Amino acid sequence: MAWYLYLLAVLAGFLAGIINTVAGSGSLITLPVLIFLGLPATVANGTNRIGIILQNIVAGLSYKHSKVLDLRGALILSIPTIFGAYLGAQIAVNLDEEMTERVIGVVMVMMLFVIWLRPQRWLEGKFLKLSGPVTLNQILALFVIGAYGGFIQAGVGIFLLAALVLSVGYDLVRANAVKIVIILIFTLFSLFVFAQNDQVNWGIGILLGCGNMLGAWLAARLTVKRGAEWVRQLLMATVALSAAYLLGVFDWIARLLD
Repeated sequence: MAWYLYLLAVLAGFLAGIINTVAGSGSLITLPVLIFLGLPATVANGTNRIGIILQNIVAGLSYKHSKVLDLRGALILSIPTIFGAYLGAQIAVNLDEEMTERVIGVVMVMMLFVIWLRPQRWLEGKFLKLSGPVTLNQILALFVIGAYGGFIQAGVGIFLLAALVLSVGYDLVRANAVKIVIILIFTLFSLFVFAQNDQVNWGIGILLGCGNMLGAWLAARLTVKRGAEWVRQLLMATVALSAAYLLGVFDWIARLLD
């Protein structure tokens, strides 16, 4: 593989590390790049998890150092996502990938309006730490999010942020920190499944992860420094671009320009 392709992997990881740490959907960058580098889609899906794990270790330590991480809450809330992620990674049913992307795109458009129309709900969290027992609705939501993350991964951070802010009650900065730990934990289980099925390229994955870690370190510092409103604005931009990608807007524009 040419040297500049290695550089491309690191750069993609860096950008994804920033996006994943602050919002989510960084895999919409890394998955196409991994496939471009010659990995089959299934192997790209598994290999991508290495970068996510490495980036979340760095981001999690940074959030803990900044004292905005509710580690106990993150560990408790991660339990339903572990079972979901393991199940999602085991799914072997052939789904209509294009239709799945369109449905997720529509959901993201709806979420964009929620973030835009109710800003205070996202900025002023009720809790600094997990308060009280986890409800059945929260368990079910986290299980489904974990299953989605284990199966596809792209965009899971956005859905998890929504659950942590709107259901659990964290503000965006603390929700981001908790999100990082939850995704780190359940991604370990999904990576195990992909590795067991020989769908991980460890060399490219570690190279990608180097970029992910650098991006995560930078993003975690910016998140704490700039606060929830900055995170909300970047989250809205990420959701809008992700929805446009999943709904085929970029393909439609490309056809118009041809």
